[in-house]
Amino acid sequence: MRNLWKWLGLAGAVGVATGGVMVARDQRQRKSYSADDVRARLHQRLDETENAGGEATDL
Repeated sequence: MRNLWKWLGLAGAVGVATGGVMVARDQRQRKSYSADDVRARLHQRLDETENAGGEATDL
């Protein structure tokens, strides 16, 4: 009976780890941008800074 609990615990740990991997992969895919999206966002930010007077601020 003790061996059964070890296997159930191991299966549960593997299931939790697998679930975490699947969630992380899904979030990474949703956050990924295509090259065109990145280019469009960079152009938009450049236009915004040029319209604001072109002042660069160092953080």
